Amino acid sequence: MTSLGIQGARTSQTGYRQHRFVPPPGSCEILLIRHGESQPAYPGRPFPLTDGRADPELAPEGAEQAERVAQQLARQRIDAIYVTSLRRTVQTAQPLARRLGLVPTVERQLREVGLGDWETSYRQRVAENGPLVQRVWAEGRWDVIPGAEPAAEFAARVRGAIEGMAAAHPGQRLAVFTHGGVIGQAMALASGSRVFAFIGADNGSVSHLVITGSQWIIRGFNDTAHLDPAFSPQPTTPA
Repeated sequence: MTSLGIQGARTSQTGYRQHRFVPPPGSCEILLIRHGESQPAYPGRPFPLTDGRADPELAPEGAEQAERVAQQLARQRIDAIYVTSLRRTVQTAQPLARRLGLVPTVERQLREVGLGDWETSYRQRVAENGPLVQRVWAEGRWDVIPGAEPAAEFAARVRGAIEGMAAAHPGQRLAVFTHGGVIGQAMALASGSRVFAFIGADNGSVSHLVITGSQWIIRGFNDTAHLDPAFSPQPTTPA
């Protein structure tokens, strides 16, 4: 065969390019947004409780994070918005809800993990970094804290809420405004990792799950590209 014939055979072959991920038909995309930064905690001035959880409002920095989340997500197709029963998620979702003309649905099962005896003193305890705090990090369990929500119950609660939303919204994309502990638990369920492997979601960050049947696919974790560095400070505690 001539060299020209060989060249002709090569150019007629089919090339197989790498492709971008496409959610499977009927799957549900869930964007997990951690609420914006909430008000500082001060000794002797506990936050009010809602559903047994500390319920601070957003700090000014958190309100700015909420606006930046809205600017980012309003460019995407969002079919529904979910919030928890705690007002910091409601306030973080408000700018996006206004832009899209959507009314958020409350999913109380995605409220933050219960911290038992530390519900109103958690930040101070973490800052003090006593032996029990160190044990929480070492064992990767919230229920080391006296009276805290049992690990198995928390995992089941988060799984049930995620699966319920996915079943209600096949083929849709949801913006779900929730909490750091919930996001960490959801990512651990999706990956099979230890729970605290994903405990560091920043305020205003976006994580991305695709739920297709019984399969959970992680597409992103802790995206903060939409946030100015001034609104995503370096942590000063292990929390």
